[in-house]
Amino acid sequence: MQETSTSSEGDRLPVGRPDFKSGGTRETRPVGSTPTPFRQDAQLEDRPLAGDPVLRLTEFAHGGGCGCKLAPAVLQDLLAEQLVLPPIENLLVGNETGDDAAVWRIDEDHCVLSTTDFFTPIVDDPYDFGRIAAANALSDIYAMGGRPVMALAVLGIPVGKLPTEVVRKILRGGADVCAAAGVPVAGGHSIDVPEPIYGLAVTGLCKTAAVRRNRGARPGDALILTKPVGVGLYSAALKKGRLDEAGYEALVATTTLLNSVGADLAADPDVHAMTDVTGFGLAGHALEMARGSGVTLRLYPSSVPLLSQAEAFARNGIVTGASSRNWQSYGASVEMPDALPDWQRNILTDPQTSGGLLLACDPATAGAILERIWVAGYSGARRIGDVLPGDAKVEVAMAGHSGASRD
Repeated sequence: MQETSTSSEGDRLPVGRPDFKSGGTRETRPVGSTPTPFRQDAQLEDRPLAGDPVLRLTEFAHGGGCGCKLAPAVLQDLLAEQLVLPPIENLLVGNETGDDAAVWRIDEDHCVLSTTDFFTPIVDDPYDFGRIAAANALSDIYAMGGRPVMALAVLGIPVGKLPTEVVRKILRGGADVCAAAGVPVAGGHSIDVPEPIYGLAVTGLCKTAAVRRNRGARPGDALILTKPVGVGLYSAALKKGRLDEAGYEALVATTTLLNSVGADLAADPDVHAMTDVTGFGLAGHALEMARGSGVTLRLYPSSVPLLSQAEAFARNGIVTGASSRNWQSYGASVEMPDALPDWQRNILTDPQTSGGLLLACDPATAGAILERIWVAGYSGARRIGDVLPGDAKVEVAMAGHSGASRD
């Protein structure tokens, strides 16, 4: 039975649930270890709203979380005629490499960062939806090495279909995560749309020397992932009624855990490149880093940390449609062994919402950096691969680095 503790309000919360700034679930393990038995009868306990026990937010949307992002190939086609911005003196990062945020230099030593992120519901509980969406939006600033200082809410609701209290809970969830991060929600914009959407436009600050991009990975670097993979699989299981309460708590815990460690890691010159893993999956965001850096990224599936039920879901075909769309979009640039089973490929292409940070760092200090990440509260962090000289691609190897575990 999962250990619990009592909050000041008397709510029973799992000990592993983070307080947003640090902490995390220890429900992780590498691919290849004995999977948790798959429960065909697993059902998520209802988390009803007062007076409306059957309302489920996910039923209002065709997709959820970062899984509803446009597939990489579709996005590339839409942007094909968009001009890459010409050099602008103080625009340090624009639209040329698909980085997590734009960066504007305000003086020699300081920059302002700007990003926006929003999506449709990934869970049914409106408060949890707001928390997850806010944590996901803030992540872009942390992934660039900055700290968020202000946010604006982005809200779309199907007017007349969602009770006012549901919308209030979404907004309150987002505001609570922002408050925990020390970020005021200073305003926003709302529209009437067929599907509910929520997210943030976020402004952050960063020292110029600390800006980290998805380019800069060097041959020989070690690759570290700070959170377990499997959010898309869990969201698919939730929609199919296959996710139990422990799984739901783990889903919310990992997706509301802020990537604030990114701002601290960026101060280390041994950390050369960084990005957050979201809708394109681990393989897709690794490919973006490979292309931005002009190198090959080698991933070891046996070292990739997973949420405890992720492998069982993948083996049983409980996956998102976005996983296959991701593979169709970039599979030509990802080399996988013929012996790699489809379920492992689906894990590598699984769309993450508020996923972990993928960083490339000096191999000589990778162990110390990983230890710092663990101490900061990200117990699922693992070393998952290496950077090699060669073409801009991702290479998946059946065996490799052990991944290192703190357990």
